[in-house]
Amino acid sequence: MAGYRYHIFVCENQREAGHPRGCCAARGAEMVREALKSEIKKNGAASGVRVNKAGCLDQCEHGVTLVVYPDAVWYGFVQPADVAEIVQSHIIGGRPVERLRLKPECIASQTCSHRGNNNAS
Repeated sequence: MAGYRYHIFVCENQREAGHPRGCCAARGAEMVREALKSEIKKNGAASGVRVNKAGCLDQCEHGVTLVVYPDAVWYGFVQPADVAEIVQSHIIGGRPVERLRLKPECIASQTCSHRGNNNAS
């Protein structure tokens, strides 16, 4: 069997209510993952794409977070309404959605401007 063209990991980490960093599960990550799977199937790309639930990706300040490999493109603040654009532009068209893409200085960084602002978008 051939490998996947894209492997998408969606953070669905759960933390206790009131945790200062929040968690992707409480922000609708499961809905984002399910929407991705549905949109990919609808567009006939399912045979080359795998969508998985992931544990903590340590991007808690960035809302629902996902990463697309092998491109190593990190998306933050993803909502179900963003999924069609991600699938059309990135998965089918090969062009990352820049408005949702996390900046390199934000990925796993203690100095990210979103740290301490859990409601940022």
